[in-house]
Amino acid sequence: MIKSRLFKNSDADEVAELVATTMFTTNIKDYSREYLEDDLKNLTSSDFIEKSKFFHCYVFIDDVAHKIVAVGSIGPYWGKKDQSSLFNIFVSPNYQGHGIGRRLIETLERDEYFKRANRIEIPASITGLKFYQKMGYSFKNGVTTLDEQLYRLEKFNPRRSKN
Repeated sequence: MIKSRLFKNSDADEVAELVATTMFTTNIKDYSREYLEDDLKNLTSSDFIEKSKFFHCYVFIDDVAHKIVAVGSIGPYWGKKDQSSLFNIFVSPNYQGHGIGRRLIETLERDEYFKRANRIEIPASITGLKFYQKMGYSFKNGVTTLDEQLYRLEKFNPRRSKN
């Protein structure tokens, strides 16, 4: 059974390992090893601990295997209260294609940072583009070109209550 919960500092090493494994197994199809190694310099266990002070980070755990199989975060977009962004969405290669990514996005979209925002952005990898489009995210301002090897996608929140 796969369960979700908020990230704990004690998860940091396992999360960093999950991210590295996923990048070198899944994202390697779309990116060079050098690009991935450079990106991983900002995805260390200490980086996840630091980011969790500003974002809501969720982990998904396989209760049978006793391991973290997915991670994702949501937080303010450049400090704005009416916009948020998704960050560091990763699903273990062995668990991809089983609906965990969808459950992860749905969990993030129930978070207060999503609920308060009228617009949510995600810097999407080439690898994840089609998945995020299936989840309702589209090219920001219609721009379909890569920006720093990522697509800028956005979604407008139809459920945001007017205050």
